[in-house]
Amino acid sequence: MSQVLNLFNSVGPEQFTTMICQIAPYFSTITPSVTALRPGYAEATVPLRKEVTNHLGTMHAIALCNAAELVAGTMTDASLPAGYRWIPKGMSVEYLAKVKTDIRAVSDGSGIDWTQTGDQVVPVEVFDTEGKKVFTARITMNVKAAG
Repeated sequence: MSQVLNLFNSVGPEQFTTMICQIAPYFSTITPSVTALRPGYAEATVPLRKEVTNHLGTMHAIALCNAAELVAGTMTDASLPAGYRWIPKGMSVEYLAKVKTDIRAVSDGSGIDWTQTGDQVVPVEVFDTEGKKVFTARITMNVKAAG
């Protein structure tokens, strides 16, 4: 089991989120809450706060990207077989609507063959509090056997 998944299962969502934000401090800028993590799936919420808004008063594009990378990275780590490692290689995004509420970011990698090395494209969908999809991302993760 991945160390990240083991940590989530051991300490629970709240403490896990705090620890992930200490390991990768940039994530703390969006004040996330990782709410679910298992192989093939991760979910987090991010509150709409002044600190993550743009000049229009809506959630800033980079805050959405930050949430996407958080769920894609934790889900990838939780999904890889022992002895594999990963690093993000690229991201393409689509801004589908202005975000005026808190968000829920979901990465579903259940259709990915995690035993394959090389580039794996990890999907992320972000929803507002009404369930409307407001943002999507496709994050390319380079997966390698460790060693």
